[in-house]
Amino acid sequence: MALTAETESRLYRSLRVAAGAAAHLVALGFPAAVAVLARPGSSLFSWHPLLMALAFSFLMTEALLIFSPETSLLRSFSRKVRVRAHWALQLLALLCALLGLGIITYNKHLNGKGHFVTWHGLTGLLAVLYTGGQCAGGVLLLYPKLMKNWTLAKLKLYHATSGLVGYLLGCASLMLGMCSLWFTTAVTGASWYLAMLCPLVTSLVIMNQVSNAYLYRKRSQH
Repeated sequence: MALTAETESRLYRSLRVAAGAAAHLVALGFPAAVAVLARPGSSLFSWHPLLMALAFSFLMTEALLIFSPETSLLRSFSRKVRVRAHWALQLLALLCALLGLGIITYNKHLNGKGHFVTWHGLTGLLAVLYTGGQCAGGVLLLYPKLMKNWTLAKLKLYHATSGLVGYLLGCASLMLGMCSLWFTTAVTGASWYLAMLCPLVTSLVIMNQVSNAYLYRKRSQH
């Protein structure tokens, strides 16, 4: 028996709500697990994985999910409130990422190790720099008159698209970090694969959210 359009719409919405709920749980659960594993304060290095997990798994994921019509924790608030919360979370994510980058750089300096000589290090550096640029680019949305030849709708779309690239870079850095000797020594077997799934789950949810926003804009133009 074929599903009606209304039933398909409800089913799709239910799946999006379930996926969003899973993303919220993963966004919080992954940094919590990293905190248990790293034991922040036990060494200088211990702060690096926690800060990066907070930046790219928790804060940045929540900053993007704020605009989800199904799973935003602030969906009952005005868009103005959600935009301010998005800004606050993104700035906190950038602060954590910068601190995490500074700590690992100083730690390598103390131990006489090379800087940014691995794919994890290079991707992490690029993700942090990109996040800084993305936050600076977000200022254009506050002052759209600075871009006279661009509509506000187009600026929002490009900001969301470029933000997705930065988010995926952050998730890639997390996944490469889980291939490091420190992580693979502490986490083995099924637990390692489960950990690797965490950035993948949130990435898929965020990509779906951004693609839906793009399709909605295309439909509204016709």
